[in-house]
Amino acid sequence: MADHYQTLGVSRDASADEIKRAYRKLARELHPDVNPDPEVQDKFKEITASYETLSDPQKRQNYDMGGSNFGGANFGGGFSDIMDAFFGGGGSRGPRPRMRSGQDSLIRIEVDLHEACFGTERDISVESAVVCPKCTGSGCQDGAQPTICNVCKGRGETQQVVRSVIGQVMTSRPCGPCSGYGTVIANPCRECAGEGRIRARQEIHVKIPEGVETGNRIQLAGRGEVGHGGGPAGDVYVEIVESKHEYLIRERDTLHMSVSIAMSAAAIGTTVSVESLDGPVDFHIKAGTQSGTLIAVKGKGMTRLRHGGRGDLIVHIEVTTPTKLTREEEELLKKFADLRGDSVAHVKNHEGGIFSKIKGAFIK
Repeated sequence: MADHYQTLGVSRDASADEIKRAYRKLARELHPDVNPDPEVQDKFKEITASYETLSDPQKRQNYDMGGSNFGGANFGGGFSDIMDAFFGGGGSRGPRPRMRSGQDSLIRIEVDLHEACFGTERDISVESAVVCPKCTGSGCQDGAQPTICNVCKGRGETQQVVRSVIGQVMTSRPCGPCSGYGTVIANPCRECAGEGRIRARQEIHVKIPEGVETGNRIQLAGRGEVGHGGGPAGDVYVEIVESKHEYLIRERDTLHMSVSIAMSAAAIGTTVSVESLDGPVDFHIKAGTQSGTLIAVKGKGMTRLRHGGRGDLIVHIEVTTPTKLTREEEELLKKFADLRGDSVAHVKNHEGGIFSKIKGAFIK
């Protein structure tokens, strides 16, 4: 399905009024009574489905978070609402349910590299909507129940004849006195004021799996806000934010670190111990190792999310040259240089190298 924002021709941060205006403009052009072309009718259904999703704050939030589109050919009551709002329509929708699903929530949790690799558990405290303990969601005081509305007789809507762009039609509107519910609460619960839910702080236990990284989301079904009238709770999405490590750099399941060794150690070889996520790790530096050499320590990288196993730890070797020498050290290095003949610079043969390529570019 096409993006709902593109379908209506609005930006993702468009206001409710902008979305409404965009839909009304398109609907007047594409309404079946104005243009009976079958292809145009399909387009009309598309813009109506998009408007049904984006005009409802809860559905729009779910859609923006990557959830269900709440659209498609099955328009349900939302289609009738839209038809009534712009063109009229005599179809009966019935009363609105007082019990509605709650909204989803998004919580960000910061984890360090060790926790991201091996997983962890957290208890977080959040303020959310929960079922009212006094009325258990009914919204009524002292165990009472909502009563049938005297105006709409429980239908949740009233009808009237109005003029529209397509002529005189019968239209249905939500009943004002009962707000379309078909019932009224004569004596609202004093704890929740008839909402059937209250704001309260609750504890949520979160299990963070091995191998997560920044941007990953964990879904906790039914741990979000309770809906109006004590309706089903939404979901909680926990988004992972990985904090920066002191010396380890992550590249998916691979870890990188830099290690500096002295020129003499690089020349004769040595054993180096580094602190990895698993603790100290020893590895051998071969004699003659040059600066820029990469050494892979197998299985000491990050855990692979959902696939298991570990990546590698890549150690970047940096060979350091001393800048301050004692007189004794300087004498010893001079003797070493004389023995190797290092005191004389050697011109490197450039056959096949970069200079030969430059030469070839000018000499034909």
